[in-house]
Amino acid sequence: MAVLFVTGTGTEIGKTVTTAAIAAVALAEGRSVAVLKPAQTGVAAHEPGDAAEVERLAGAVTTLELARYPEPLAPATAAARAGLPTVGPQEIAEAAAKLAASHDLVLVEGAGGLLVRFDAEGHTLADAARLAAAPVLVVVQAGLGTLNTTALTALALRQYGLDSPGVVVGSWPAEPDLAARCNLADLPQAAGAPLLGRIPEGAGTLPPTTFRTAAAGWLSGPLG
Repeated sequence: MAVLFVTGTGTEIGKTVTTAAIAAVALAEGRSVAVLKPAQTGVAAHEPGDAAEVERLAGAVTTLELARYPEPLAPATAAARAGLPTVGPQEIAEAAAKLAASHDLVLVEGAGGLLVRFDAEGHTLADAARLAAAPVLVVVQAGLGTLNTTALTALALRQYGLDSPGVVVGSWPAEPDLAARCNLADLPQAAGAPLLGRIPEGAGTLPPTTFRTAAAGWLSGPLG
């Protein structure tokens, strides 16, 4: 996977920490890594965004943002309200391809879920992934309700003709309830793809050196 898109079944679900864990494992294997954030929302110009957080946790990655909007909204809405240009799927796919020419792995972290609108024409991360001919990793919640949102995201991936290596639980609780424990067995069926990891709740607050050492233990298969 020279280019891997990372999406979620919702917002605040653990995409950035999951991206950082994948990057940390790849760096530990001696691979060069780039992180592309097509549209960063809800962050002021002087504040670090998601790509910078991946770099802080994982280590020496190349980072690139294509657009930044101050309000925490869907990229298309945030761009319109700020009077700023949007980012289209062609621009995202071209940026990923350019980074892939000089890096072993390019991680493209989306905003929100797979079908969040990036522009006025309704283009989404799925359109960009299709242009890039890249697989899409899905970050999911642990508890009740995740099977439905995971299945809906998997359905959308199939409709776009996109492959997915699997799903990762973006924030696995220290004391999982019954639903979360059962979901470990049920998520692969809902996703039509394997469960490739569980990122512990609060992993993003760990010291970077601890995060990098532990990351491989959170992921499996092609990710860890």
